[in-house]
Amino acid sequence: MPNACSHRSGRRSDSTGAAAMLCRAVVSAACCLLLVAGPWTPPPVGGMRVLAVETIAGKSHWNFMRAVLRALTDAGHTVTVFTPFLDGGRDNYTEVDISAAFRMKLDVDMAEVMEKLVEPSSILPLIVTVSRSLCDAIFLDDRMKAAMRPPADRDAGYDVVIVEPMGSECVSHAATVLGLPLVFVVPSPMISYHEGSFLGHVPNPAVVSHVMADHAVPRTFVQRFSNAVLLAYSVFVVRYTEWSLKRADAPRAYDILAPVRPSAVFVNSHFATEVSRPVPPNFVHVGGLHLEKPKSLPADILEFIDESPNGVIYFTFGSVVKMSSMPDYIEKSFKEALAQVPQRVLWKYEGQMEDIPPNVMIKKWFPQRDILLHPKVKLFISHGGISGVYETVDAGVPVLGFPLFYDQHRNIANLVDAGMAISMELLSVSTDRVLNSILELINDEKYSINAKITSERFKDRPMSPEKLIVYWTEYIHRHNGAPHLKSQAHNLTWYQYFLLDVIAAVLILILTIAFFSFTIFTIIYKYSLKHLYNFKPKSEKLS
Repeated sequence: MPNACSHRSGRRSDSTGAAAMLCRAVVSAACCLLLVAGPWTPPPVGGMRVLAVETIAGKSHWNFMRAVLRALTDAGHTVTVFTPFLDGGRDNYTEVDISAAFRMKLDVDMAEVMEKLVEPSSILPLIVTVSRSLCDAIFLDDRMKAAMRPPADRDAGYDVVIVEPMGSECVSHAATVLGLPLVFVVPSPMISYHEGSFLGHVPNPAVVSHVMADHAVPRTFVQRFSNAVLLAYSVFVVRYTEWSLKRADAPRAYDILAPVRPSAVFVNSHFATEVSRPVPPNFVHVGGLHLEKPKSLPADILEFIDESPNGVIYFTFGSVVKMSSMPDYIEKSFKEALAQVPQRVLWKYEGQMEDIPPNVMIKKWFPQRDILLHPKVKLFISHGGISGVYETVDAGVPVLGFPLFYDQHRNIANLVDAGMAISMELLSVSTDRVLNSILELINDEKYSINAKITSERFKDRPMSPEKLIVYWTEYIHRHNGAPHLKSQAHNLTWYQYFLLDVIAAVLILILTIAFFSFTIFTIIYKYSLKHLYNFKPKSEKLS
């Protein structure tokens, strides 16, 4: 096929040939101009003014939100954030301390986790209740009220609102009042029970596992059935709980106004660990956004690692659960198993531990990111928090998972599906089971090979998460909220979205056709019988 920008001269004596030559010359010149000018690039966005609200007092949640806001300030945009976590000042960055109204979720007892945060029937109503109480605390704050007042000068206000959602859409109230584009920041995988209201599309439970499911992919009938039930149940419980709270108390300001739908949702996920699924264009994968540049390890930790001839194991359950509150039999099983492995162990543990194995170092805090990147780390023992998941995926380290609540079962299941992890139930541990799992993960090369493959997939991306954050936030600002990115499903009722009206019309049509067909068949049948009777021979009639 000839190149559109090529120009072949020729001679024609008629006017048609001359016109053709002129046309080719124009096309050639246009192509040359395009080649010189290069592809179209969007106009630069001046310093946006961002109003951000952190609605969850969890350190891992804040780490993700902080990374989003840092990407924007590094790009020259101005951020004002209401947060219970203070990082200190930097250029273009203003913090409003709201920690007095928040209960920090750090170092929670294991018993409380197992009682309140494991079963969906207990965690879902709690999430909604806590979310609404935090909305009360945030939006009744005089400083937030001042931020939500329309500025006297239209050019002096905010341009976009960034919020972390969790249990209630009340968190979008500032964007609703100010009439500004809204961006949701989700530090976990996508919140299944809010996906329909946020993005307009309900995840198909036949192929997309619920955020609180215990499997990566619903492969069997039982998994698909339980996944569908869990999705329907969680959506019902969340909406019913919020409806009940609205009726029980006087209507809040955020209950009166219909919440604005997000222009984009930045989700801490990536297809290296998440199964392929259909998503709308305003669903943006930014998994690993919180990963910072590695730093040098403290001298005592580095020495402990370097002097281990067989490598090291890193063991932590994150910042939420207090590991020292584990039942005695569980702690004993871990200590006995770890004492028998040839590797040294870095164990994040609060308080004082008795009978510390000689190959174990205990500390209240470790630089997790930097440890996992050390080449002598052989295994990561983790609860499956998504921040730690992407740190170990980036480092290419196999995982022994003990998921506790919310998305952690699914996170570990995704790593198991990738062939780089083994999952165990914490309450059913024993010394032998823990030891055998550790030895299998370290001695069987397939786990480390699969971990490296997953790491390569994770790192192979056309644009860094930071650049994605900046690009899409600026895109939303450039295009006045980018309403064209929002699904048309937001304009449908629930029965229209699930085509129940179409199904009903088809059923009515089928029944109508069946009824008329049956009626016509009955008439024809009766007429045929009567016609046959009238034409029978007289002898047959008399007999």
